[in-house]
Amino acid sequence: MSSATHVLMIEDEEDIALIVRYLLERNGFTVEHLADGRAGLERIQAGAVPDLVLMDFMLPFRDGLELVERLRAQPQWTSVPVLMLTAKAREADIVRALEIGADDYVTKPFQPEELMARIRRLLRRSL
Repeated sequence: MSSATHVLMIEDEEDIALIVRYLLERNGFTVEHLADGRAGLERIQAGAVPDLVLMDFMLPFRDGLELVERLRAQPQWTSVPVLMLTAKAREADIVRALEIGADDYVTKPFQPEELMARIRRLLRRSL
């Protein structure tokens, strides 16, 4: 991927955020990290559209599902791939996230190379 590929990561667990940022940057991505749902919602409403959104399900202030719904309601964000990265592994949570607009769902703990493969696949599909 080119260094211009911009990933918006909304993740409140600092250790996970550091690992994912390192993984993405090592693979040539630029990463914008926000640590809670309120900041994520403000960014969705006001900011430039990234190439991909990587977000947690459980976030302080606003959860990931609300953010996906709000994101999909913004016309300029409808085609942005969204990958949920979360500890919630119940089938009902996965189905709900996919039905409201997430493109993929990876549970924690995750395998770094699988995460990268899923990100690359989503980015290929969005071209």
